[in-house]
Amino acid sequence: MKENGDQPLPKPRRRRRRCFIVGGSILLLFFILFIVILILALTVFKAKEPKVQVISASLEGVSPRISFPVINIELNITLNLTLRIQNRNYASFKHGPGKSFILYHAKEVGEVDLDPGVIPSRGSTTTPCRLTIEVDELASNLISLIGDILSGQLVMETRTRIPGRINFLGVFKKHAVAKSACEFTFAFPAMKIKNLKCKSKTKL
Repeated sequence: MKENGDQPLPKPRRRRRRCFIVGGSILLLFFILFIVILILALTVFKAKEPKVQVISASLEGVSPRISFPVINIELNITLNLTLRIQNRNYASFKHGPGKSFILYHAKEVGEVDLDPGVIPSRGSTTTPCRLTIEVDELASNLISLIGDILSGQLVMETRTRIPGRINFLGVFKKHAVAKSACEFTFAFPAMKIKNLKCKSKTKL
């Protein structure tokens, strides 16, 4: 005769116990998965800012000239830049149409649109940027322009803005705007870039 302590558990109690074990295992699995995803999100998949760099710059056109006694300024200059957009993420960076501006004494004197594109994870791409200086806009600051031309150099700035989206596995998406700011010193009549300083930053 079996004692009460050796009797098997009733079926409802065994079924309930089995459900607890299975449910606990599933919860533990989801918890581990959550921890793994969190670690990846904070390390490997953490959003890093794309960078915009100027890798080459050149001038083409005619050296500025001033004729007197009637002031007549002849100026035909195009700034040719090659930009490199570097994606440092383990995810693709899809960027929309960008914009590049050239400024003289903080006033916009030329602009150009940049084509959209997709940069794969940990990849980079180069894009040409051809900025033609608009003479009418430049001549609106006539006194400074005459002084700079007579001194043999012009100091100008460029501003580049490229908006886009970092795409993690087609599920997680984060907006990013890559920006670049450069200062150029153009030497005349040699028509060469004498000095170039650039800064790159990104807003996530």
